Amino acid sequence: MKRYVKLAVGLTAMLAVHGNSPAAKPAMDPENPTCPAEPNWTSNKKMILKPVDKNGTKVLLAEGVVDLELPERLKKALSDNPDITEIWLRSPGGHARAGNEAGRIIREVGGAMITRIPAGWTCFSACNFVFMGGRARIIEADGDFMVHMFTMTGDRNAINYSIEMGTDSTVELIGEVEQESALLATEDNDFLIRMGVSRKLLTDIMYKQKAVKTEGDDQSTRRCLTKEEALKYNVANVGD
Repeated sequence: MKRYVKLAVGLTAMLAVHGNSPAAKPAMDPENPTCPAEPNWTSNKKMILKPVDKNGTKVLLAEGVVDLELPERLKKALSDNPDITEIWLRSPGGHARAGNEAGRIIREVGGAMITRIPAGWTCFSACNFVFMGGRARIIEADGDFMVHMFTMTGDRNAINYSIEMGTDSTVELIGEVEQESALLATEDNDFLIRMGVSRKLLTDIMYKQKAVKTEGDDQSTRRCLTKEEALKYNVANVGD
């Protein structure tokens, strides 16, 4: 009997060493309680595309910021590696229109491409639209599809400069931001229709998030979809 007890203890230790024991659930963000406190979206300053083999499947790892040059790099990566069948994503977001364009490239060039957010990875903001380019879309358990209210005010230097220049300059910039935001909203709406995602994702979820923190009890600016919401809005159309 003692020998069997020792064997069981030894197997348990081996599982822990090799990382096969159940992982602890990450701490949640108190201000954004549907999302992890420390999203796993990498520190890459631009999205790195790396083809790898995963158990006999050719996968493109796409990790980092969605930058302006991503669409061209993505098109080349898919062209150079026609045997890629999945794209795995983790990203803190980036350039909104580059995200939309990358999603369209996946749909047009990638054919029956699968996009996936693996367990523990986070796909935020512009990455959402890259992900939606897949014909089959999978969000694994503990993978995070994180959204927010898009904003065209990412260029803080331009905003600060306009404030220094005075009221007229700031009013002009605000007008440009509003115009660009309205245009981007139209583009996002059209994109969702083309990708087969419910437009209610925008009205029910994204547009209800605050772009910046305001006074009051609710300080959330981010929202992570539940598995039920992802399927309801057809963001994910394949179960993990």
